[in-house]
Amino acid sequence: MEFEEIIKELESLSNPEDVKGMARFGINPQKVYWVRIPELRRIAKKTGKNHDLAGRLWDFGYHETRILASMVDDPLEVTEEQMDQWALDFNTWDICDQCCMNLFDKTLFAYKKVFEWSKRKEEFVKRAAFTLMAVLAVHDKKARNESFEQFFPLIIRESNDNRNFVKKAINWALRQIGKRNLELNKKSILVAREILTRDSKSARWIAAHALRELTSEKVQERLKNSI
Repeated sequence: MEFEEIIKELESLSNPEDVKGMARFGINPQKVYWVRIPELRRIAKKTGKNHDLAGRLWDFGYHETRILASMVDDPLEVTEEQMDQWALDFNTWDICDQCCMNLFDKTLFAYKKVFEWSKRKEEFVKRAAFTLMAVLAVHDKKARNESFEQFFPLIIRESNDNRNFVKKAINWALRQIGKRNLELNKKSILVAREILTRDSKSARWIAAHALRELTSEKVQERLKNSI
């Protein structure tokens, strides 16, 4: 599909009534068509991978065109500069997460950006670092445990960040790492218990929610059966 054809399809699928409820999900209702993710995936599948088209969709600046950009871009053509610029453009949690899940985790710079972005002050750039951790823990099947153990100091260091979208991503990252295998589960539980002792409301929230899942009978049974 060409750019103009994609825009026309998004316009035809737009539901103004849905836009009114977007604020409840923490999504800025400005420049939004409110087209659901399954529809965007259908459009992306018809379009195929196209780096130049992805750039044009991103620059158009609409909520859905930016998510579509992450779906149609070619990760092998993505540069560090592009990743940094797109991360600065993040203005909702779902654009951040979709970019990390659809595109950024498949680039050559994913692990590098985790370390760089985890120190950033911008809320959604920092969220992207920990979203990438979580997504890599699920998608990078061949990675060794050491690849994820190196993230533990970052999780501990940033657990004091009380911003909602950051602390939720930190919690997500710790839980996903802890569900990869039994060894990482044990180490993630130790990290959570260390965070729990910190004099920080956000740290205690992150730790408590992680411990609840990582020590649950369901997770423990699944990990034992996967050996």
